[in-house]
Amino acid sequence: MTDRYLSVDQVAELLGTTARFPRRLIEERRIRYVKVGRHVRIPESAVEEYLAARTVEPIRLRRAGLRRAA
Repeated sequence: MTDRYLSVDQVAELLGTTARFPRRLIEERRIRYVKVGRHVRIPESAVEEYLAARTVEPIRLRRAGLRRAA
């Protein structure tokens, strides 16, 4: 049990959003969470998985060579 459990406010601060966004992720079950009594905690690894799954890598365009019109 080495994973840190973050509050909704901590996740919001980490993501740079308001607390409404992590709450919506929880409500729509788009991120893993743990209920501790009436408190909701999100494992740090769940936030990392969420970000990794939604990271868009840039497209590397191949250079077609230098062509000039005659």
